[in-house]
Amino acid sequence: MRHNKKINHLGRTHSHRIAMLSNMAVSLIMHKRIFTTTAKAKALRKYVEPLITKSKASSKSPEDVMHQRRIVFASLQSKYAVKELFQTVAEKVGDRPGGYTRIIRTGNRLGDNASMCFIELVDFNENMLKETKKATKTRRSRRGGKKAAETDTTITSTATAVAPTEKKTADTPVATPDAIDEAVTIEETEAKDEALVADAVEIVAEEEDAQVETPVTEEEKKDAE
Repeated sequence: MRHNKKINHLGRTHSHRIAMLSNMAVSLIMHKRIFTTTAKAKALRKYVEPLITKSKASSKSPEDVMHQRRIVFASLQSKYAVKELFQTVAEKVGDRPGGYTRIIRTGNRLGDNASMCFIELVDFNENMLKETKKATKTRRSRRGGKKAAETDTTITSTATAVAPTEKKTADTPVATPDAIDEAVTIEETEAKDEALVADAVEIVAEEEDAQVETPVTEEEKKDAE
């Protein structure tokens, strides 16, 4: 029985498993991101993170640095990967106490339905770093929100102070000269209209009088014959 034996052999012998993890660690250090199954990625994380920790030996003596490089080379078997690890990667992860890798699941593989994922070095993903910077900016904006709230309260207080003066101006009576002028103009127009109507009536009456014919007597008829 396999009680308390948590290591995943990945269906390989010991030598085959170590060689595979070594090659995967070299690929991860050189390319900063690789695509593999989730089981292999979890095994690789336990294999490569202690090597990255050994690369952070800049504060030690040259003898200690050389000793760490030889230990890492014994695991990777690639001088180019060791150079990249101690020069480029070590500078990026110098302030990080651990957790140098990230696993991003991408779904299952067609065929055997194996769980697939990306494993990458955390400090070399620029998109994730931009998101963390935006998050820090939002925190600063929250601190500034107090000042904005204070300015809002001052604006409301000034608005309430100005409001009574606006009410007074609204309650003041309208200037009377305009109303007097309007009344005068209305009376003048009504008088003119009445005069025009009277003139029209007189003209109509004169025309009717002119059209009325006087009756003719019998004597006038005899004289006309």
